[in-house]
Parts: sequence; structure tokens; C-alpha cells
Amino acid sequence: MGDAAVEGPVLYQKLQLWESSLEEEEEDEISELLVPDPWGPQEAAGNQAGGLSGTWPRIAAALLLLVVVFSLATKHLQKSGSLPAPLGSATPPRSGHTHRPGVYHHGAVISPAAPCSHLARELLAAGGNVVDAGVGAALCLAVVHPHATGLGATFWGLYHNSSSGNTSALVPGPAQTLAPGLGLPLALPGLALLHAHFGRLPWSQLLEGPATLAQEGFLVDTVLAEALEAWGTKGLCPLLCQPDGSPLGPGAQATNPKLANVLRRAALAPSPKLAGEALLSPLARDLGLEAPPAGSLPTLQPALPLPVRQGLLFTTPSPSAGPELLALLGAALQTGGPRPTPCPPQAPVPPGSSVLATVDSSGSVLLLASSLNGSFGSGHLSPSTGVLLSKLGAWSAPQAWACPLIFRDSSDDTEVDVLGLVASDSPTMTKAMTGALLSHLAASQPQPQPRQGQAVNPQVCGQGTLLQVAVHAEHVHVSSVPKDCCPFAGL
Repeated sequence: MGDAAVEGPVLYQKLQLWESSLEEEEEDEISELLVPDPWGPQEAAGNQAGGLSGTWPRIAAALLLLVVVFSLATKHLQKSGSLPAPLGSATPPRSGHTHRPGVYHHGAVISPAAPCSHLARELLAAGGNVVDAGVGAALCLAVVHPHATGLGATFWGLYHNSSSGNTSALVPGPAQTLAPGLGLPLALPGLALLHAHFGRLPWSQLLEGPATLAQEGFLVDTVLAEALEAWGTKGLCPLLCQPDGSPLGPGAQATNPKLANVLRRAALAPSPKLAGEALLSPLARDLGLEAPPAGSLPTLQPALPLPVRQGLLFTTPSPSAGPELLALLGAALQTGGPRPTPCPPQAPVPPGSSVLATVDSSGSVLLLASSLNGSFGSGHLSPSTGVLLSKLGAWSAPQAWACPLIFRDSSDDTEVDVLGLVASDSPTMTKAMTGALLSHLAASQPQPQPRQGQAVNPQVCGQGTLLQVAVHAEHVHVSSVPKDCCPFAGL
């Protein structure tokens, strides 16, 4: 998802013909603002001076009264919702219908970077669906968070379509080699494939915002700055370096025009495969290859299901950690035994990864997880594309960092429709998510409402991040653990 400003809740005003509090307020204002009655008795001196001299003060007073009455009437109409507030007004209308942060009426997105959450919100506002918003946010993260994700990263996705009831998985396939130690980048064809099947907006529209950020510049946030400080500048100059070779700090501006060119070429591609060629062809030239190596492209597959008493669970197939996740859940639910420890002993330092989630009030959810198999991946920056390539190593298979989970409720006595969980940065996160979901299902019967703006589990193992999205009572809810780690935006 540095602290970043979070967009405020959408406010709604119920239209009422009469509000007693408003009438009392206006009576107070009238008693303070109105001038004495212009048609009442006048001083004798004014009348003695002649009828004409007394007329002008009366006309002026009458005009003043008219202006005051008109102003109060306009204010009343605006407060009641009959007239819109002036354009550009930053103050929302007073209303009793408000929501806590992270609760929205229509749709929302949560990601590790504020610009990407807000960019995805704009795609929702433009008529896009959760796939458009999620793919746009992923492309944005490829620009602003190159330490954790990017066009060189491996992507897993889990998408639930509330209209069809189907849940699909984006599967990158087995790790492939571009060059010794360097992973074949298949993020562009994978995201383009997801959009081609389920998106609504034009593919080119999703790349406009990320390409503009890369070309015109973006601010280095605290998360990226801390990764740069820990990594150093080896292999990253001049992209993320000061003129003296030191790493960029928080608030510094960075640009990546080479990456902007790749995104613009990909925007013109008529197919997912050709979208990938926009990156692979210049990469091959960088590495002295005659042509990009042939390899299997990402695919869309049915998600792995697990029926439970309350509904259905879905996750991604192998080589992700999804099968392990369902096995843990199934065993715990079938035996009724003790739940897995939410935070088991820590494994060795895992690869850096990135997650995001989008949701709408109909119950459609997209969860995306990606990784470069290490902070800044291989550390190999392609000079002609501005892309950091993934590192191939022990973490490449199985991909234990990928374990998105969607729970679709099928019970009749609860308002919870869909719950989505996705976590980053730890192979042990599978057990953490298992504990979180089991706690959620077993908390009470019927299944309890998720607390607004909060995740189901108060802690996450190690330095991981857990994102939660849910649909409840025709509202969407987004949250994260640790709290405030990932900016969210919605409408």
C-alpha cells in the first residue's frame, strides 16, 4: 500500500422537505441579519422633509431585505440537496450519513503506494471495474515501487466475478530464464491477459497514468527510500541516485522515461503477447540476444475451491502456496482441532513482494501478488527499458509468497458476501492467513460482520503485510495490517 494522505469518505445527504434544526438555525440568522421594518413608522423629521426624501431609504432597505432573503433561501436549498454546492468547493455538505475511513458505497482499492491507489480510484470513477483498477494500480506500482514489483516481476492474481459467480486465477507458469540468473519478464502479457478477459476500459487507458508518472516524475516515498538505503546504489544509477551517486531520499523526485516508452508501446499492442514484446525485444538487444527466448505465457485457470459450511474458499493453484493454504484450512475445519498458530517460527529472510486488492459493492474482488524474488530483484537494471529483472534462485519455486484467498459466503442469515485476503513478504504468511480466516469463521454464528476499517487479524508475522477487502451490507470495506501501511481510496 511513508504515511500518505488517504482520501476521505464519500458523504451522502438525504433530501428532506423540512428540517426543524435547519429552520431554527435560519430563524436565528434572520433575527440577527434583518434591518428594522422599512415599512414601519419613520421619524417625524424624515416625513417633514418631504415624501421623496423618505422614499429612497425605504427602497434601499427593501432591496437589502430582498438580498438577505434570497441568500438565505439559496443556502437552505443547498443544505437540503435541491441545489448543488458551488464547483470546486472543498467542504462537503453537512450530513448524518458518513462512514469510517476504509468504508465506501461503490468500490475501493488498497495498495502500498498512495499515487497508485488514487490512480485506480480514478479508473473506477471513469467507469472501470475492479480488474481495470487493479491492473492500473499494478502498472503504477511497477513505476513507483521498483524494489518490490515491476514489469520484471512474477504476478499471481485471483479474481471473483460477482455477476457470473466464477473465480479465476492468473497463473504465471513455471519460472523461466531470460539469461543466467535473470527471470523472463512476463508481467505485461499476464496483466494484459487479465484485462483482455475481464476488463472494461480500453487497455491503453490503463497505461496512461503509469506512463505519465514515469515520464514526468514521481516522489520517492518512505518505503522505497528505506529499501534504497538498505540496498545502496549498485546497479541502480542513474535511475534512483543523486548526482553524487548517493541514493534518493524521501520526497526526492525520480523519473524513468525509458519505462514510460515501454508502457506507451505496450498500450498500442493488440494482444497480450504483443504487449509483452514491447519489453522483451529491447531487453534482448540489451543482453546481446538475437531474439527473446520462447517460453510459456501466463494463463487463466479456474481457482482452486474448498467448500466449507459457511460457503466456498478459493485460491491460486500450484506452484503458488494456495494448495498448502487450502490443505491447512481443510484439515483444521474437518477435525475441529486447534487452529494453526498465527505466527509460527520465522523462516529465512523471504523475497520482497507486493500486494494490492480492489473490490466493488456487488462483490467482485481482484487480488494481485507479485515478486522480484528479492529486494530490487537481480539488481540488473536494463538500460534501454528502465526495468529491473527478477532474480532466479531458491525462492523461485515453489512461490510461497503467493497465497491470495477469497471467501464467498453462501449462508442465508448473514450480510457478509465476500471476503478477500492477500499477504506479502513471508512464506509463513500462509499459516498467518489460515489463522486469520479460521478466527473469522469461528468468531460467532452466524458469521460476524467485519469491523469497519479493520482487518480480521490484529497481527502479522515478521515484516509481512496483510490486506483485507470485504463486502458487507452493500458497502465495501478495505483495511490492512499493519494499520496504515497501505493507502486506500474509494468512492
